[in-house]
Amino acid sequence: MNDRRDEQIDILLVEDNPGDVRLTQEAFRQLSTETTIHVATDGDEGIDFLTERCDDGTAPLPDLVLLDLNLPRMGGLEFLESIQEEPKLARIPVLVLTSSETIEDVHESYELAANAYLTKPTDPVEYTRMVEAVADFWFQRAALPPMMA
Repeated sequence: MNDRRDEQIDILLVEDNPGDVRLTQEAFRQLSTETTIHVATDGDEGIDFLTERCDDGTAPLPDLVLLDLNLPRMGGLEFLESIQEEPKLARIPVLVLTSSETIEDVHESYELAANAYLTKPTDPVEYTRMVEAVADFWFQRAALPPMMA
């Protein structure tokens, strides 16, 4: 339906753990789809990145945001709240990718319009499988609105 294998995919990864950043980057490198991953180490950096892209008008907004919840300064739930206030940013699919399995975090993430809630696998092979499933669904199967800065 939305096969984007031949297109460049931009992802914003909002993650403060260097090991998880590296694991995510390595997993996406193994895909046939060409991806660029922009990293923000907290919610404030993530909002700044998105706001600059919105204000610039020449740089595209990311196709997808992968968001950890447990972040310094502005956490993931506050990040979700902030992007809902800006209509252009609210259209970007956001997948919560976190180690938290608490039902409150799951519920609140969906209340704040997260598109999916995924628990980070600890095994690198499972992590790669999860990234493959995310890429398959979001970039080859799901119909997404065009992103305009």
